[in-house]
Amino acid sequence: MPDCVTQLTRTRPVPNLVAGSLLVLTLVSLVQASLAEAQGGKTQVFFVQKTAPAAVFIKTAENEVELRRQLRAKNGVSALSSATSVIRFSVAPIGSFGFITPKLLGMALITRSPDLSIEQIPPVSNSFEIHKLADGSGMLVGFVEANVKSQLTASERLKSLRFGLYSNPSIKAPHIIAVPLAKLVVDRMPTRLDSKEPGSAVLLDMELQGTVHGTPSQPAP
Repeated sequence: MPDCVTQLTRTRPVPNLVAGSLLVLTLVSLVQASLAEAQGGKTQVFFVQKTAPAAVFIKTAENEVELRRQLRAKNGVSALSSATSVIRFSVAPIGSFGFITPKLLGMALITRSPDLSIEQIPPVSNSFEIHKLADGSGMLVGFVEANVKSQLTASERLKSLRFGLYSNPSIKAPHIIAVPLAKLVVDRMPTRLDSKEPGSAVLLDMELQGTVHGTPSQPAP
């Protein structure tokens, strides 16, 4: 009888050992699957990455056409191909620019939608311009008041700054600027300055953060 008890005691841990081994193998498989998906699986798209460029200004005071030309040259972007009517930002060529309506831009920024649809030619007169830089990051182009420019270029500015970005220049907002989409927080739709005129300039109220906020990363270009 003691021998039988000893034998039973020695063989009892075996099922536990097998179960433990299966658990380890299962965990290893899950980790490998997760790594494979992260490396070559689905990629989420939007304007955010680990770092983002600073706001870009043009110092000279020119007409709108010249201001836009100088800003595009400074950001190193050119127009989308004439064969492209509407294209998603994620698949647009790096070093290119396009346009988006205020409504679509506002909806994308508020809902943190996974992508933007941009066009080669401004679909409406108050469209916003979007730049896709060489590193794949997105920049939103607009016009700001003089006091905004001084606050953004100050050597010691606040971590976040709330201001209005206009789709078109005016006496009130003559300075062109490109701000990184990765740092923008928007909680309301753009508003027309003239409610009776559908094509009038619009104002986008936004907050420009000092650091990139948490959202999915862009795919490699």
